[in-house]
Amino acid sequence: MAGIDGFGTQLKRGDGGGPEVYTAVANVTSISPPGLSRETLDVTTHGSPNGWMEFIGGLKDGGEVSADVNYDPSEHDSLIDDFEDSEPRSWQIVFPDDATTTWTFDAILTGLEPDAPYDDKLTASLTWKVSGKPVLS
Repeated sequence: MAGIDGFGTQLKRGDGGGPEVYTAVANVTSISPPGLSRETLDVTTHGSPNGWMEFIGGLKDGGEVSADVNYDPSEHDSLIDDFEDSEPRSWQIVFPDDATTTWTFDAILTGLEPDAPYDDKLTASLTWKVSGKPVLS
């Protein structure tokens, strides 16, 4: 069988302690894990074989993480503090697979966009910028 049901995936916020203790963010409806990317450095020379450009890998970027929640101001008030904080916080995404695979990363909350339509539930879209290397374990 191919694929894993995403139901049960958790987004967890670290408390900044040592050891770090993670608490699940309430009412998460969608999570997009780190989107990794890497720069390339052009190392083409006049002697590059057959006139083909050559590249090597450059700096890596942990990208961004995003999540949507059913917004409850009393449940999500700590996110306002995170938005005000300029220091990265530790986060985890825990997948519902048999191995309980986890992405752990430090990130800065860069976007908090609540929505309160007159005919639907309160929601919020959240975005974090990853700082450093995310660890998949």
